[in-house]
Amino acid sequence: MNKQQCINSDSLIEWGRLCLSAVGVATQDASFVSEKLVQTSLWGIDSHGIARLPHYLNRISAGSINPTPQITIDNTMPSIANLDGNHGLGIVVMGRATQEVVSIAKKNGIGIVGVRESSHCGAIGIYGRMIADAGYIGIVFTHSDAFVAPHRGYQKFLGTNPICISAPTSGGPPICLDMATSATAFNYIMNARTENQPIPDNVAYNSSGEATADPHQVSSLMPMANHKGYALAFVIDILCGALNGMPTDLSIPPMYEDLKERRHLGSLVLAIDPSRFFGGEYFTQSVAALADSAHNQPIKDQAKPVLVPGEDHYKSEEIRRRDGVPIEPGLAEQIILWCKKLSVPLPEGLESPSI
Repeated sequence: MNKQQCINSDSLIEWGRLCLSAVGVATQDASFVSEKLVQTSLWGIDSHGIARLPHYLNRISAGSINPTPQITIDNTMPSIANLDGNHGLGIVVMGRATQEVVSIAKKNGIGIVGVRESSHCGAIGIYGRMIADAGYIGIVFTHSDAFVAPHRGYQKFLGTNPICISAPTSGGPPICLDMATSATAFNYIMNARTENQPIPDNVAYNSSGEATADPHQVSSLMPMANHKGYALAFVIDILCGALNGMPTDLSIPPMYEDLKERRHLGSLVLAIDPSRFFGGEYFTQSVAALADSAHNQPIKDQAKPVLVPGEDHYKSEEIRRRDGVPIEPGLAEQIILWCKKLSVPLPEGLESPSI
């Protein structure tokens, strides 16, 4: 009988590191990517967590992701830099862009880094939190190939094009908004296909433009909040694609089709030093006070308190660090397959899903 398994996060990190090292990724980069994927799973964002590693391994094997990219940075102005990712793992490329933007903001009060020639970079909340952990306000955008129908349309046109805004706070983890501009992430659909599970009937269209709950029938996603999500996705495509000399909309190579074709993705990363503003001296305390005020708001259901952006992820992390990261049967089969391909040991505690 197939069943979900919960695996210790450290065991998954080690498995991911070994797999990435086995396909030629440098040790430091392999550790960074695996840690960030598992961290994303701990936050409960399974659409962008360790479940994405098999896809990255497939693309490295196919040659579209460069396991050892020569990343170059051109500082065009004191506060602006352009980073070319040389088709590397998106998490590696964006990690480097985040380090650079923090370094620039430390010197100049604000840093802006445009990124080109990247690949899928996982959850952008990774980078927003890195910026906030360094004491800065983070703003991060990225785009993807077309998955989402425009408002009033039903055929795919834009990517899920997420936005992240993060802020440091006193006495706690960063406030972090990390959201797609689509009704759901396409990787959520991919996970549902792998596990043969239905999806909500108000997030996607079939090829005829009708809402569907069958992940195998999904032709496009709905935009978040109708025209609002569509408009946000449109301008994010400008900031990530056009601004960085990368393709936009239907011109972006698909993530899940020809795995030999490089992605040509762009991103935009900003860091702002709050100490340079009127409220800077008490900024983190003010953010904490705002969070406390939210927590004290009247609630309709005692079991569902008011949360602040990112807090649901931290609550998930507490549970999953204790109980393990859920691994569905379909993902377990993929993990076992890659262990055999790469002669890598199974993550500790993982068993064949067929019992």
